[in-house]
Amino acid sequence: MTFPRVRTFRIAAALLTGAAAGALAFAMPLAVAQDRPTQDRSAHDKPKVIRISYASAGTGGRPIVGGSVVATAHQQGVLEKEFARDGIKVQWTFNPGAGPATNEQLANGLADFAVHGDLPIIIGCSTGLKTKILFSVARFGPSYITGTVDSPAKSLEDLKGKRLAVFKGTASQLALGRILKKHGFTERDFKTVSMDGDTLRAAIATKDVDAGFIAPFDLEARGVGKLLYSTGPDPDLTSQSVFWVSEEFEKKYPDIVQRVTTALVRVAAWSSDEQNRQAQYKLWSNSGTSYYEYQKTFAETPLRWRLSPLLDEYFFENLKKSIVQAREFRLIRRDVDPGHWLAPQYLAAALKELKLEGYWQEFDTAGKPKSPRVAQN
Repeated sequence: MTFPRVRTFRIAAALLTGAAAGALAFAMPLAVAQDRPTQDRSAHDKPKVIRISYASAGTGGRPIVGGSVVATAHQQGVLEKEFARDGIKVQWTFNPGAGPATNEQLANGLADFAVHGDLPIIIGCSTGLKTKILFSVARFGPSYITGTVDSPAKSLEDLKGKRLAVFKGTASQLALGRILKKHGFTERDFKTVSMDGDTLRAAIATKDVDAGFIAPFDLEARGVGKLLYSTGPDPDLTSQSVFWVSEEFEKKYPDIVQRVTTALVRVAAWSSDEQNRQAQYKLWSNSGTSYYEYQKTFAETPLRWRLSPLLDEYFFENLKKSIVQAREFRLIRRDVDPGHWLAPQYLAAALKELKLEGYWQEFDTAGKPKSPRVAQN
């Protein structure tokens, strides 16, 4: 997929206009969303703390991450400022155990909101965890397979039967499954082992594995790894991340959910502005991942495409495809019905309030831009 230079667009004002029939079936009209109670609620209607779980952590487990709008909001203290006047604390948890650890937090009633990759939230839903997706966090990100610095491999075929590491139970495993399927392989064609990011980087450096599903750039800079395979921003192979709220919290505090969503969508607009690209890389590099690696991994895609919060046709179609593939790859045992999974009314209200309708490009089910027009705001 080749991306043109960054342009501004105007799209249809309704968030889900033209979306698949399945998506429309669960979309709450904006008028209904606006009929929610106002924010002037009594003290007992407010939580004492908002608990946000992030299915990742910085290098060495540090509680700072990069690569997303929510990561930017965390470092800028956006939600803390939003709720300071209410006396509501914001508690962040960054999980080196990634998606599976975040699912465990939700199962134990320890998370109200979370950033999650597509596979972990599908696994959670298939096991009965109740969440509502509020907006998209990331899409069109490239995937990489990195080998040891002296690896003789030139292709996936050359890695067949070798030790290939991936963090199982995460979006990485689903993305790897897509790549392998495209080339006629399955995980069983390799000696697949599960490793988190820090462990995988160390294993490549020490040659304890032959290759791993991880970006190569910091490893190349250290002289211990090299790129063997890259998807580029392929809409058929990319995974996507989401920001969700627990169903229990959403039912109890809809106004808080709206304020969280609106605050983060405001950050998404700042994050999607190309003028802020370098400043954002610098902010994200506090996670321990280098500025250089963010430069490389975000280079091929306009920020308004990569960081779009939209729940458009592409988002919903890709979510459905992920569910089918998770079952096909035997990563879940039960089917998941996404029909009542999304809560798009909060995003729609945020876009309207912030006058951001048309700011982000919508994509069709094939991952292609829909009728670009120039935005007026």
